Amino acid sequence: MFDIQEELKKLPKKSGVYIMKDENGCIIYVGKAVNLSSRVRQYFQDSSRQNSAKVHSMAANISEFEYVVTDNEVEALILECNLIKKHTPKYNVMLKDDKSYPYVKLTVNEAFPRALMVRKVEKDKAKYFGPFTSSSLVRESMDLMKRIWPLRTCSRKLPADIGKGRPCLNYDIGQCKAPCAGFVSESEYKLIVDEALLFLSGKHEGIAGRIEREMNAAAEKLEFEKAAELRDKLRALKILSEKQKIDSADGEDQDIIAFARAGDEALVQVFFVRGGKMLGREHYMLVNVLSLERREIMAEFVKQFYCEAAFIPKELVLEVDVQDKEALILWLSKLRGKSVSIVVPQRGDKQKMVELAAKNAILTLEQFGEHIKRERMKTEGALAEIKKALKLNIAIDRIEAYDISNVQGFESVGSMVAFEGGKPKNSDYRKFKIKSVQGPDDYASMEEVIGRRFSRYLAEAEEAANGGQPLNAKFLKLPDILFIDGGRGQVHSAQRILSQLELNIPVCGMIKDDRHRTRGLFFNEEEILLPQSSEGFKLVTRIQDEVHRFAIEYHRKLREAKSVHSILDDIKGIGPARRKELMKHFKSIENVKKASVEELQAVAGMNRAAAESVYKFFRI
Repeated sequence: MFDIQEELKKLPKKSGVYIMKDENGCIIYVGKAVNLSSRVRQYFQDSSRQNSAKVHSMAANISEFEYVVTDNEVEALILECNLIKKHTPKYNVMLKDDKSYPYVKLTVNEAFPRALMVRKVEKDKAKYFGPFTSSSLVRESMDLMKRIWPLRTCSRKLPADIGKGRPCLNYDIGQCKAPCAGFVSESEYKLIVDEALLFLSGKHEGIAGRIEREMNAAAEKLEFEKAAELRDKLRALKILSEKQKIDSADGEDQDIIAFARAGDEALVQVFFVRGGKMLGREHYMLVNVLSLERREIMAEFVKQFYCEAAFIPKELVLEVDVQDKEALILWLSKLRGKSVSIVVPQRGDKQKMVELAAKNAILTLEQFGEHIKRERMKTEGALAEIKKALKLNIAIDRIEAYDISNVQGFESVGSMVAFEGGKPKNSDYRKFKIKSVQGPDDYASMEEVIGRRFSRYLAEAEEAANGGQPLNAKFLKLPDILFIDGGRGQVHSAQRILSQLELNIPVCGMIKDDRHRTRGLFFNEEEILLPQSSEGFKLVTRIQDEVHRFAIEYHRKLREAKSVHSILDDIKGIGPARRKELMKHFKSIENVKKASVEELQAVAGMNRAAAESVYKFFRI
């Protein structure tokens, strides 16, 4: 039994991270402290100045806590960021941003680097530039860049594949130097890459001067075709440069940050300035900020936004100062690999830019105010309606929904989707291939799925309680309620297995009408109908549609895999690798059937004998 008062006496007076848990062992808050002893005690002292309504609410749900001692405050900050990102605790300030921004990626880790637009930043030693707020602008810019710096975009492995194929269309239209065919040396190609890197770093002027000198020299030598080509490149460079608004006289890399708050949310506006040129702006939402001071809100945004940022600028220009400023500067400098400064300007151009960002934050918050209210009704309001309809005396935040899919018992699968705060939590979705049930028995299949999911929870919880490292911490989360796609039978199946595992979680069925549309809920042995125009009903419909879609999608995938196996694997000389290449190349069995021997032989790794074997198989 965890005795909070006894454990408080053991807290060290050192820096570290504390982890608050509820009665189910779920992490509900993560914080850092310079002095763990004094900081953690504040949550259990009514007289503490920090005990706002939110803290009181959280403290009432704390059943136990853990702590990790660190050598210094910066290490505590890093660990806090990682734990918040991993566990998304209920009471922490959270950056709500599901947008995926485009970056320009130069694969400088390759012999002949490629220029690509990507949305995921990886630790692969490539160079990333961005984020950009418009994918169409990035594509347009990359098209212009290819006129000036004809870098390859293909996926060929160079130099290993040099000379193994003909150059593609990009070479013919002058947008690639065809290193795949050996038409350019690695050193010549590197000069092109270096200049593209300079441009993406914001250093345009020297490049324009070089192209103009070469154009004039070509014209003097009467090389008019070359001069015209260079003229077109110069125009493209000018257009490309003008797409960026000059905003900073000193030409530095900066992020300018301000925010506006309303209730429990804050809208943060960020201007991205690179090399003195503004690439764009974007806004972000923070939730759970009601009890925080402005400097605390700014600090929380900086921590969460830059925790995994592809690029950290030399300078952050902030509207308000941040809590733990020195620790943040050390942490950001460590992430960047160079010094980072945080400034809060009081006058001059920087202060004007901050004012502009602040005005934009206010306007955006006003613009999205009604939208935010509508979204809140779709989520928090919907959950409140469901809670009221079911007459529950517990808060509903996390809902897990389950469905079974099969065709006459063939390839039975189960699906689990998770909704938190009324929104889908895609990272927590799970698929189950039914192992113990033969034939179309949805009740037994539901028992297996629920049993596997919550047996895994118990195993992971025991591992964590014994000081071990859970294999999958996401299974440590318990839902507030289960939604089962079905009525009485499916609900009873889930209840039976939960009872055997000694878990007390409400189970609610989602029932459909004769047209297979959501009709209502089955709970406590009675059918409950929500008004079809209500947000609660709409949320139940979204959950039911989503869990059904996820199950059908997995079932279809298994059926297709089985279908491919049953046909191609019966052909002599066709193993898993060739089967994969055939499907990758021809996309469908029908296209494989229609292919000639020569077309089949064109597939990677396919010799004449194997191609003839496939061809004859479908014609004998």
